[in-house]
Amino acid sequence: MMNFELTDDQISIRNMVRAFAQERIAPHVMEFDNSKTFPKHLMKEMGELGLLGVFYPEQYGGSGMGYIEYALIIEEIAAVDPSIALSVAAHNSLGSNHIFTNGSEEQRRKYMPMLTSGESLASWALTEPSGGSDAFGLKTVARRDGDFYVLNGSKTFITNPNYSKAHVVMAKTDPEGGKAGISAFVIDDGTPGFTVGAPMDKLGMRASDTAELFLEDCRVPVANRLGKEGHGYFDSLKILDGGASASARCAWALPVARSSTRFAMRRNARRSAKKSTSSRPSK
Repeated sequence: MMNFELTDDQISIRNMVRAFAQERIAPHVMEFDNSKTFPKHLMKEMGELGLLGVFYPEQYGGSGMGYIEYALIIEEIAAVDPSIALSVAAHNSLGSNHIFTNGSEEQRRKYMPMLTSGESLASWALTEPSGGSDAFGLKTVARRDGDFYVLNGSKTFITNPNYSKAHVVMAKTDPEGGKAGISAFVIDDGTPGFTVGAPMDKLGMRASDTAELFLEDCRVPVANRLGKEGHGYFDSLKILDGGASASARCAWALPVARSSTRFAMRRNARRSAKKSTSSRPSK
């Protein structure tokens, strides 16, 4: 028989994150939403608590935890502010995960410590304005020029770019290569020809930074390619299909549904009380 009970360590992690979310996030939820600003000042705190390097080894500053702990962390943050949970989930399971999983040891040593510590979030750029439902129908191209690639194109609906020093970007290195013609690159913030747009105005989740990326003759060193040339499509599928990303989506949705249920129950209770009061005979 499988045991679904949480361990003492998992309960401690859940309680720690719950207390952090209630004390440091809950009092400012409307402030964060109205300003459409991710609370950058909390990044260092979350990094120190191990929330920005959940399943990465300690040698890179990570916490070395598993998917259950990860799901508990995202659930407790999302119960207070889903938009911040979204930013933390995308950071852990997309941008950071691609660098850790497909990057070289040199790339891991360069980027992972600043990502796990909270010095920076990580963005992961696949979606393009003309992509529609075909996320891999890329028009962004990367042309080899000696020890560099020259990237041209744009990305949209990207999470965390205004708070990232490391941007994972997918581009076509072989326009005729189909799925085998896509490669991944990590672009340092401030690279000439690389621009992050202003935060996009959204109907909700406004404390989670969402923006466009623009690449105009952006020269990226060959050393910044993640994995082998032409493997970007296959590596990205593994990142998207990985347990970390799936766990985050489930853990993010559960507390939202839970909060919606509580809201509906409170609303119905108020209606019942009002109806009961109005139906009493007058004296």
